[in-house]
Amino acid sequence: MMTKKLIAFYSKADENYVSGTLKILTVGNTEVAAHMIEELTGGDVFRIEQVTPYSKGYNDCTAEAKADQQQNARPELKYYPDSIDDYDVIYLGYPNYWSTMPMAVFTFLEHFDFSGKIIKPFCTHEGSGMGCSVSDIKKLCPNAIVEKGLAIHGSRISKSKKEIESWVK
Repeated sequence: MMTKKLIAFYSKADENYVSGTLKILTVGNTEVAAHMIEELTGGDVFRIEQVTPYSKGYNDCTAEAKADQQQNARPELKYYPDSIDDYDVIYLGYPNYWSTMPMAVFTFLEHFDFSGKIIKPFCTHEGSGMGCSVSDIKKLCPNAIVEKGLAIHGSRISKSKKEIESWVK
């Protein structure tokens, strides 16, 4: 039997911090990685989106995201997959926000029962790696199998296909 895969990701386009400067991205780095994983696995893709998105500007966005984290907020999501029952493996992607995932990813994880599912976390960052996101996922999904995560330098996303490929295998 073939395993069914879901690639669930949170990504931010617009103004981003890239290699020490602010740049406008038409597609967020995590979304680029998610589509590379889709290409490699044939998995279904689901974008985690907040009802009220953060600001397009980097500094405003980071202030809003940090406030949500400090308040342990659970931003309301626009929608969810109808079910995750058919999926065996969930690739979970997000940018590193203050050593963990954006709070909308917490909302997503708390919405479903991930018991028996394999979660493969991947994050984009500009130097902070996975942070404590993997342990946060393990706390939120205690009955899931959380595999080793992949931290991808956002500024090198376009050159990361081989790295992603070897992690997926």
